[in-house]
Amino acid sequence: MSLSDVRALTFDTGGTILDWHTGFKTILSETGAKHGLERNWHDIANDIRRKGLGKMLNLGKDEPPGYNFDGAHRMALEEVITENGLEAFTEEERHTIAYDAPHNFECWSDFPAVLPKLREKYMCASFTILSFRIIMDTARRNGLSWDAVFSCEAIGKYKILPEAYDTVAHYLQLEPSQICMVACHNFDLDAAKSRGYNTAFVKRPREWGNDSPPDPEPNPIHDIIVDDFPSLANALGANP
Repeated sequence: MSLSDVRALTFDTGGTILDWHTGFKTILSETGAKHGLERNWHDIANDIRRKGLGKMLNLGKDEPPGYNFDGAHRMALEEVITENGLEAFTEEERHTIAYDAPHNFECWSDFPAVLPKLREKYMCASFTILSFRIIMDTARRNGLSWDAVFSCEAIGKYKILPEAYDTVAHYLQLEPSQICMVACHNFDLDAAKSRGYNTAFVKRPREWGNDSPPDPEPNPIHDIIVDDFPSLANALGANP
């Protein structure tokens, strides 16, 4: 498989592009302070992500999805509220944590300057389990211009189901071998690789804050393994 054939880059967005941990931790800490509550907000932020992710992966396998990632965030928040004695959080505050915060996540600082350079050479698309609206709002907030957004919300089959990857290749009107999936998660890249995609692992060691990422060591089968987005651009011949 030759990277010289690649015409499109598809990017995982939550975690690889967006710093969800800082976003959740900050709003949780601010909300807790209003009620005089002290908790391990670092770990609670990670619990929301872990629970939300668990509700989304492979969604649609057996029946049409009944919610998107916005719904999963709210369900995950309600669970951690019960588990951590945070019932004092008001309905408005819960909406702010589960909806407003994710729609205003900031992206990692190494990405915005690189995206325009990559777009000079490749079609660049967000390919995500996040909702369309999260991608739209965070793109506007962070000044990101995608050539396309492929949310599994529209596909009806969520990563890591093979139909998700096959459908994106179909919409791009490309062979999978002409696409490179970019992510910081082996589970996403491994699934893309199994459908014929090229794969690029970009390390995000701070994705989970002080905790180590679930899969800190990239699978050596990936075509590109880099520490950051400028290094990815260099590897692809699109130097920022």
